[in-house]
Amino acid sequence: MAWTKWSYMDHWVTETPQGPQPPSFNRAYMDRYIKQLSALGFKGFDTFFFYLPMIEGMYGSVKAFEHFLQDNGFEKITGIFSAYPYATKYTAPHVPETHDRIVADCMATVRAVEGLSVENFIVMPSTTYFQVEPVTDEKIKIMADLWNRVGQMTLEHGMRTTCHFEFWGAIRTREQLDLFFRYTDPRYVYFFCDTAQHTIAGVDPLQMFRDYRDRCTGFHFKDTHTVDEHEAYRTPPDPELMAPNVTRWFYEMGTEGGLVDFPALMREIVTSGYDGWLTVEHDKAELGGGSYAEATCVAKWYIDNVLAEAQAEAEAQLEAGR
Repeated sequence: MAWTKWSYMDHWVTETPQGPQPPSFNRAYMDRYIKQLSALGFKGFDTFFFYLPMIEGMYGSVKAFEHFLQDNGFEKITGIFSAYPYATKYTAPHVPETHDRIVADCMATVRAVEGLSVENFIVMPSTTYFQVEPVTDEKIKIMADLWNRVGQMTLEHGMRTTCHFEFWGAIRTREQLDLFFRYTDPRYVYFFCDTAQHTIAGVDPLQMFRDYRDRCTGFHFKDTHTVDEHEAYRTPPDPELMAPNVTRWFYEMGTEGGLVDFPALMREIVTSGYDGWLTVEHDKAELGGGSYAEATCVAKWYIDNVLAEAQAEAEAQLEAGR
């Protein structure tokens, strides 16, 4: 049976009379965007915390927006992504004095989706590497302490705090990832696997999933053609857009030159017994003249053909071993 729990991360740009804009530009664009995703068969929808006020303005409430999703073939909003990509004097996960403010912010986001069945409160556990360095064990412990607090709070509201790591973040190497997870409480802090971000940082996403399967609550399925071997992650202010010699870090599944072994990961997911959501993400797909609509269609073709075959192979092996 084909995997049905595919969600889409709300990373889309569309052309408007005012130039490139997210679909939340207005209700008509948002409705069309959702219907495009529905036509491709997506059943879950992940979005950013800062889009919630715009969603409320367009649909009346986040709950009403979820009803609109369900009217168009979706099951629900599956995840809310919260982040502090840049450190400020008020919000910096490696600075303990800012933790109360961050916890309060997270509580406000949780309350905005109260009563819905959102599963994942997805967080970037650090800000940019260059604002944190030198990255020390003590700073990683401070960040872990923060997300332990947030994770306990979100769990009380039915959502798991799950950590998504960027190649340019202060927690990026395998050693740093392992240390962070040692410092965090597995009851409160989970793992969210972004296949491209880990690959760029020189970390094998397949091995990360194997090692943290019990704490994994989701994935961002996107590809990359480049491993950062020249400390581009330290480029201020934005390594994703301003790194020397790299104009585009992220690609959809199925493009030539991709470094992520998605069929192997899919087989591992099936044999592991994981039964959660798998999320397609397209980050900066517009670079070089690309189209989010085209990228999403390419990815869905890859899902329905290449990944479906890998899933079937893994399921057949499981059946044969019984």
